Amino acid sequence: MSTLLAPPFIYLFAALLCAVLAPRWRALVLLGTPILSLGMILTYAMGNHAVVEVLGFELTFMRVDKLSLIFSIIFSIAAFLSGLYAWHVRDPVQQIATLAYAGSAIGGVFAGDLITLFLWWEGTALASVFLIWARRTPAAYSTGMRYLIIQVLSGVLLLAGLLVHYQDTGSIEFGHLGLVSVGTWLIFLSFGIKCAFPLMHNWLQDAYPAATITGTVVLSAFTTKMAVYALARGYAGTEILIYIGAVMTLFPIFFAEIENDLRRVLAYSLNNQLGFMVVGVGIGTELALNGTAAHAFCHILYKSLLFMSVGAVMYRTGTSKASELGGLYKTMPVTMVCCLVGAASISAFPLFSGFVSKSLILDASASNGYYLVWLALLIASAGVLSHSGIKIPYFTFFAHDSGKRPAEAPIHMRIAMIITAILCVVIGVFPGLLYALLPYEIDYQPYTVDHVLVQMQLLIFALLAFLFLMKTGLHPHEVRATNIDSDVVYRKAIPSVLPLLVASVVAANSKSRRIALSLLGGAGSMLERIAKPGSALARGWSVASMMFVVVLLMCAVLVVNLL
Repeated sequence: MSTLLAPPFIYLFAALLCAVLAPRWRALVLLGTPILSLGMILTYAMGNHAVVEVLGFELTFMRVDKLSLIFSIIFSIAAFLSGLYAWHVRDPVQQIATLAYAGSAIGGVFAGDLITLFLWWEGTALASVFLIWARRTPAAYSTGMRYLIIQVLSGVLLLAGLLVHYQDTGSIEFGHLGLVSVGTWLIFLSFGIKCAFPLMHNWLQDAYPAATITGTVVLSAFTTKMAVYALARGYAGTEILIYIGAVMTLFPIFFAEIENDLRRVLAYSLNNQLGFMVVGVGIGTELALNGTAAHAFCHILYKSLLFMSVGAVMYRTGTSKASELGGLYKTMPVTMVCCLVGAASISAFPLFSGFVSKSLILDASASNGYYLVWLALLIASAGVLSHSGIKIPYFTFFAHDSGKRPAEAPIHMRIAMIITAILCVVIGVFPGLLYALLPYEIDYQPYTVDHVLVQMQLLIFALLAFLFLMKTGLHPHEVRATNIDSDVVYRKAIPSVLPLLVASVVAANSKSRRIALSLLGGAGSMLERIAKPGSALARGWSVASMMFVVVLLMCAVLVVNLL
């Protein structure tokens, strides 16, 4: 099969086609491309395809195995659902960017070498930023620039790591890398930025809520999960990832609890869920990697569903602030039910998708002796219930009556949410459908008495704790505020210090120039004194004196050569 007919390129061709089509036809292309692409993906046999030799390098654009296949399937489903949800959008910038972004992400999971990965890696960065800029506001432009700088930095680190790794090994293959050299460490940091590791994470909370309503849904599906795939491919079994992932599951809980903007709450929750996947990659066993792939699959669905629900509310009311919402169940019942399904899924209630994927990672951590990590994941699971499972639907639909009576979400938005909600329930009820797609053979039963009892106890006590905090007034109030995170370093601290630093450099430069000019003036005056008529240098020298000076110089040269 021709390389240009590979599924990632189908998306790029569709994006180019959208540039010349009428608005309604662009919407059809946005829906049809993922279906066509997925059909083509399923026709590929396992192995390497679309291999091209360029400048002596063998580039593999389609490495098909079970790990890349499951990610490409869920990316295709997410692209279709996003296109359906965005049926009303007639903005060519968003439609072209969505297709190019989804195609680049799918290209990334099929990349068989580091050069091809780098090309698609940068493709996701360049395409996705337009989903932020599409809001066409000064704030969105500034946010998009910050997002692009960080994403390009990730690409630069990947390129630097690729070059060093090739210099060390002579190979560009994208397989297991491990932390064994400077090159693989640079690649690891590149993946960590896109995966939103702690202290590298705040681009996510900054950028995703700043995108358009439909753009946020698209953004939530691809970049971070492509990074999870890259970690699973290159760094499975790297123990440091276990502890990085554990921290990722815990710290966003506190920010999400005090956040008023519900789209930012979901962005913090996304970071929390990525932590579970990173823990699975770090453990690196077949069970853990199956858990990572399964959780990524389920997470894309229920996180998209929650972003769709909040986005539909924002579309009808113009806000996603918890302090300005409430009582919307009266006029948006379908959106409310879909939001509850997403909340139950992310909270890992039995019979919902999150339960059958999260159980794999929890069991993998316990069975391999990481008991403290297992405990951290349990605590994080309770936190998820509080800030996403309860807070999102409660403050949107059931808290104080905001007095708003918006119409139900448009029909295409409702259909997209209903399909996504059905998938969350079907996977939860019939987990074998998902397990059949996992990278390794699996014989696992999530619905055992122990699993269900432990999870239900956790959820019930977390729910009681939330009720207690609400009744006693100890729960953080939903107020309009800007919460400070790690981005304060590059958004506040550095800009505030920079003028002082610049002033210090300018002052030091001015002082050094004055000193240099003073020294030059003094040297000129001295030369003038010793060279004027009648001075020592102006008098005639005898032949004997000249010979003596020549002998001294020759001796000096001889000593230097001997040394």
